[in-house]
Amino acid sequence: MNLGSLRHSRALDIALVVAALAVVGWRAWPQVAAALGTGGAHTAAPALAVRSLRGDTLSLAGLRGKVVLVNFWATWCPPCRAEMPGFQHVYEARKGSGLVVLGLATDDGSQVPVSVFLVEHGITYPVAMSTLETERLFGGVNAIPTTFVIDRAGRIRYQVRGMFARPTLERTVDHLLAEPGS
Repeated sequence: MNLGSLRHSRALDIALVVAALAVVGWRAWPQVAAALGTGGAHTAAPALAVRSLRGDTLSLAGLRGKVVLVNFWATWCPPCRAEMPGFQHVYEARKGSGLVVLGLATDDGSQVPVSVFLVEHGITYPVAMSTLETERLFGGVNAIPTTFVIDRAGRIRYQVRGMFARPTLERTVDHLLAEPGS
């Protein structure tokens, strides 16, 4: 291999590493920003009302004054399944402080497999079936899991595509719970 080929190969290696780091940073930034309490869209949450699998009606308007995590997920999605114990833990620890977790299952077909999954995995936070209209209300959900974090004033503060790591989730929720409601 001559010197020119070696330089070209090394430059290509560096470019690939930089590209990989850029992709990782692009994917990780929403979680980092949420955990630090920086940035965020501050857009009004949509007028969502759903019936949970337990039969309760939940609306984002009715949940104003609480911090709400709206998580689009599916039973067949490995990252969804991996993040759900973290959601459950944070929900149990902070629901008394004003946290609501609302899971929106994107599974096709009957709600029975979703209900069975929730029981088998000890998920007690409210879950409803998502629809295309529900996804449109949030501007379209093109990846799962996707989580929208809504503050006490009813504004979408953060959107996290991909698995929401529990330590980041905890910091994000704690930051928003500490903010005064409006």
